[in-house]
Amino acid sequence: MVTVRKDQPLSSNGRLDAEQWLQLLSDKVEILDIAQIRYACHLAEIAQFDASLGENTWPDGYGCMNVGIEMAEILADLQLDQDTLVAAIIYRAVREGRISIDRIRTEINETVANLIEGVLKMAAIGTLISPTNKVVLGQQQSQMDNIRKMLVAMVDDVRVALIKLAERTCAIRAVKNASRERKMRVAREVFHVYAPLSHRLGIGHIKWELEDLSFRYLEPTAYKRIASLLEEKRIDRQKYIEDVIEMLQKSLGRMGIDAEINGRVKHIYSIWRKMQRKKIPFDQVYDIRAVRILVKDVRDCYAVLGVVHSVWKHIPQEFDDYIASPKPNGYRSLHTAVITHQGRTLEVQIRSEEMHEDAELGVCAHWLYKGTDTKSKQDSYEQKIMWLRQVLQWQDDMGSLDGLGDDLDLGVSEERIYVFTPDGHVVDLPADSTPLDFAYRVHTEVGHACRGAKVNGKIVPLTYKIQTGEQIEVLTAKEAKPSRDWLNPDVGYLKTGRARAKVQHWFKEQARDQNVIDGREMLVPELRKVSLQKIDLKALASKLELKSDEDMFARIGSGDLRLGQVIHAAQSFLKPDEQKRPVNLSQPKPRGTEDVQVQGVGSLLSSLAACCKPVPGDPVVGYITRGKGVSIHRQDCPNVIYLQKKDDERMIAVDWGVDPTDTYPVDIKIKAYDRAGLLRDITLVLANEGINLTAMNTHSNKDKNIATMVITAEISDLSDLSRVITKIDQLPNIIDAHRHSDG
Repeated sequence: MVTVRKDQPLSSNGRLDAEQWLQLLSDKVEILDIAQIRYACHLAEIAQFDASLGENTWPDGYGCMNVGIEMAEILADLQLDQDTLVAAIIYRAVREGRISIDRIRTEINETVANLIEGVLKMAAIGTLISPTNKVVLGQQQSQMDNIRKMLVAMVDDVRVALIKLAERTCAIRAVKNASRERKMRVAREVFHVYAPLSHRLGIGHIKWELEDLSFRYLEPTAYKRIASLLEEKRIDRQKYIEDVIEMLQKSLGRMGIDAEINGRVKHIYSIWRKMQRKKIPFDQVYDIRAVRILVKDVRDCYAVLGVVHSVWKHIPQEFDDYIASPKPNGYRSLHTAVITHQGRTLEVQIRSEEMHEDAELGVCAHWLYKGTDTKSKQDSYEQKIMWLRQVLQWQDDMGSLDGLGDDLDLGVSEERIYVFTPDGHVVDLPADSTPLDFAYRVHTEVGHACRGAKVNGKIVPLTYKIQTGEQIEVLTAKEAKPSRDWLNPDVGYLKTGRARAKVQHWFKEQARDQNVIDGREMLVPELRKVSLQKIDLKALASKLELKSDEDMFARIGSGDLRLGQVIHAAQSFLKPDEQKRPVNLSQPKPRGTEDVQVQGVGSLLSSLAACCKPVPGDPVVGYITRGKGVSIHRQDCPNVIYLQKKDDERMIAVDWGVDPTDTYPVDIKIKAYDRAGLLRDITLVLANEGINLTAMNTHSNKDKNIATMVITAEISDLSDLSRVITKIDQLPNIIDAHRHSDG
């Protein structure tokens, strides 16, 4: 399969029409900040046409800007995020030394700069394949496997690999009129490194293009012979597949079978490889045209097989039942070949959705049994490849890669655990996984319906950390649905990013109005816990780059926005007057004030107010006392409000320093139904979190059986405070827990 490079829209001066191109890009993928994309195009254009920056090395009048635009188009088809598109646009300009990485970090952002640096590291792989190395197809496999392992080991973010694949796709497209030496060098690198990588990542259309283009230059005679044997152009073959799918859909619809049908046309290199491997002529390659049919269960698989064989005549020698007799690695599917209404052969693969997921993401993944001849036991390289493919599956579930940054390293750990299903099947998971992670690993619907779990026959909480060798049984309910508490990282229901993505996706499908209600009910109590309930919610939404507070509630309710992110934004919401120059407080300082800066005055002695006990992240204000320097209060402290009315000229703007390292005493008020062991459980929570308890005052109402207590704990910041209060609130008999102020 050879892809013709698409023409880019040009303006009257013969250069890229950026505005028209941006509109075309917007039709493919959501762009949050079009000005940033426009600026990236501007930088790339300057880099390409400024003669002082050096001679252009690309053929056909192309340059670093054109390549960047083409890379961005490839990645937009994969629905990559904006940072990835920006990095693609300017990557070649940075690699060719026309723009410095420091400039990108300053003028764009840190994420884009890190992506480009990651791709530059991968570029070093090309130097391992010498231009004079006479690599023959199928030889030196061990050396090439090691190169691929080195390449993947460099990838900490899947987007880096995707940008590099897009860049090499542009490179192999561009060598058509280059020298034979350059064609061979690029083709060898693409064939032995990047085509296999795209295969393992499951990006079929890129894999096919890279294989066909590199095969065209490495084996031109064989390529031309296969191309001449194909009876029609690819577009005609594709039209044939579309007609076949339409016929199948009608036939299956009449039988009441709900199925998803996808078609493909076998590409040239794949045809040649099958002819070589099976030592057969071209007319015995029956899967040049093929369709894959996905159904709900095994019964439907055989029903579909009957429909296919009733519509077209099947070829008896070309039927394989891998459901009744799975392959050694566990692969299951029905394969048959038929002669269609036009007298052409067609391969049909039939499998259930569960079989398809196992084949794509399980230990019997397609790339494992078909792409290599290695042993089935997965080493760390294969595990990391599987993780990369799962990230792409998350992209399908979530619609983009946004929000995955926190999860990118969860599945890369070399440590895995292996547990058993009640039927004795082995399931592997990242260390520290919970029964709920296991439920979602088994099947999405099992996870959604999960309401409990048994480990080795005993009921355990869903936060239980499962261990290697244990047998897990998931307890489900018919009308059950996911709980929003599962998305709270402080509670610990889910540890794997894949499971969290499935829960988030479920909530995204629910009505926006309900998400707004749920999000408000989640956020307001959380703000109250840390005494930020008076904050302007509309302004907080704006700080999170959302249009309204309802958008913020909806995203919290759907699971797209974590409460921790909102609290983090809220704790630094009220900023001091930026026109006043901050001046560090002088020594000596009382414990806990090293992180405070006084603005607009010289150095003064300071102390934290005992009435409201501010901690880093709280909006604070200073009050100049008589003889004791500056007293630091929270801005919502009742005493400060009184002092502002009485003696406003002695109020002074203060702010926390950049990197607080100390702890601060904070009062937490707890109301609970009194019971034996209540104090023990509360102190155990603090001990498990490494929080020091410095004081406790309790009062019990015997008539109502209610205990009220105020504890003083040493807290480092509001994130710690929020986590501790959440865990106390989860204890039995707790009515309410929140930050307490004496005022």
